[in-house]
Amino acid sequence: MEIIGLLLLVVVAQSFAMPLSSPEETDNWLLAEKYLRRFYNLRAGLQGTKTHRSSDAMQAKIREMQSFFNLQVTGSLDANTLELMSMARCGVPDVGEYNHFPRHLKWQNTKLTFRIVNYTPDLNKADVDRAIRNAFNIWAGVTPLTFKKLHEGKADIMIAFGTKEHGDFNPFDGPDGLLAHAYPPGRDIGGDTHFDEDEHWSKDSEAYNLFLVATHEFGHALGLSHSTDPGALMYPVYSYGQGYPLSEDDIAGIQALYGPNPSHRKVKPKPDAPNKCDPMLSFDAVTELRGETIIFKDRFYWRLHPQFAEPEQTLIKSTWPSLPNKVDAAYEYPEKDMVFIFSGIRMWALNGYNLVEGYPKYIHKLGLPKTVRTVDAAVYIPDTGKTLLFSEEHYWSYDEKTNTMDSGFPRSIEMDFPGMAEEVDAAVYQYGYLHFFHEHTQFEYSYSARKVIQIVRTNSFLNC
Repeated sequence: MEIIGLLLLVVVAQSFAMPLSSPEETDNWLLAEKYLRRFYNLRAGLQGTKTHRSSDAMQAKIREMQSFFNLQVTGSLDANTLELMSMARCGVPDVGEYNHFPRHLKWQNTKLTFRIVNYTPDLNKADVDRAIRNAFNIWAGVTPLTFKKLHEGKADIMIAFGTKEHGDFNPFDGPDGLLAHAYPPGRDIGGDTHFDEDEHWSKDSEAYNLFLVATHEFGHALGLSHSTDPGALMYPVYSYGQGYPLSEDDIAGIQALYGPNPSHRKVKPKPDAPNKCDPMLSFDAVTELRGETIIFKDRFYWRLHPQFAEPEQTLIKSTWPSLPNKVDAAYEYPEKDMVFIFSGIRMWALNGYNLVEGYPKYIHKLGLPKTVRTVDAAVYIPDTGKTLLFSEEHYWSYDEKTNTMDSGFPRSIEMDFPGMAEEVDAAVYQYGYLHFFHEHTQFEYSYSARKVIQIVRTNSFLNC
């Protein structure tokens, strides 16, 4: 009995010596395990225990997920990884036998039928019909496929709204999280597409846009897998955007299965997401935002957070639906907690992530001459209280306290910033230095010494 008691004391002592997990940490690991089991084929383990967390299988699946989403591949559950796991997305796995291109799962005929079994109460019936028809038209526009609506009987693609367990043993999870799922081409359930009725469906940027989600899911119903390109419609995470939804990657994928539209209809696909480590990368605009750095490029922006090892890439429209797809310049005025965005002859003001009432306004309200049609770069200098606005080879100085343009401007960029390029694409002020960007070159400029300190590639700003 003494030996047993001694052993128990040793076990108890060892258990108290081990660090205890906080409730938040345990919740994070349970979220990760559920996510990886659903989307990355992680086998059932020890339900978030420390042994399971450190297992080779768990780390391998985290690395696989990080690689898919172009995150820093660490195998650890860092902030970027957790944030992405929390985003609303498609319920189709990112890995899985049926959704890999090598099997070329596709419909054997080009004349397909669909039927809407039931309707969501969130929208008028006509709005649902229009969203579904328009979604099919997107794929028909770039392939030989045609889609006919049936009002009864079995169609190739059966469309339904349901909640939780809804008849296919592939349950939804309530509001947010899983939005919808679709099955690959085939008999019976093949092609069928289901939407989570616990979501709020809309025809605009409010909540979840039915047209965009349906177009994505029909891509699966036609045989497409998820894309790793954040600019592609077939990217698994939901984001709102306006205009034509398909990227070059989406079109290449569907045409690999069915070929192009025989009518040679011309479409202008959205460009693929920019690669942060492309040596020829240029920036459209750079600004600070409440301690973070925001870098705009095409339809996207990168968010650099001091606590995140890797920049996070997001569609502009998914965060700010009212902003244009292309940003020319941006700067933060921290004294008023505002960020100003320029595109063409208009400017927007943001308070954090909210649009300030009364915007957009014309850039000429600042005092710029009407001959200026675009601001190439903008940067606020805290030491002087001035904002510098660059356009072609000249720049202006704007006094934020008096809301007036300083006299004696415009002035020459080349004359006042020796060693710089004649034009500026983007600019940001950090720790006493101005960072000027022109094409794929970054100039680090000392504002006090009035000289260029070093010249590096633009993408070194993104840890490349």
